[in-house]
Amino acid sequence: MYLILTYDISEERVNKVRKHLKKYLTWVQNSVFEGEISQGKFNKCLKELEKIIDRSEDSVYIYELEYKRIFKKEVLGITKGLIDYIV
Repeated sequence: MYLILTYDISEERVNKVRKHLKKYLTWVQNSVFEGEISQGKFNKCLKELEKIIDRSEDSVYIYELEYKRIFKKEVLGITKGLIDYIV
């Protein structure tokens, strides 16, 4: 499955959340991740994320698409996510 995940996290937890999500998805913007992920890895990611966030203060939005090719993505300006792949 292909996911787009956005979040609004309290400042004291935001770096933990970003570091955690980088293990599973590609960081494309300050509070946006996306990428292909299996159902098993997605479940594991969410279970671990639940231990980091505070549901009374934080929010995480998950958009699940069955196929990446059913949507069009256009970027105006710089593309952040590709920096992770430079060796």
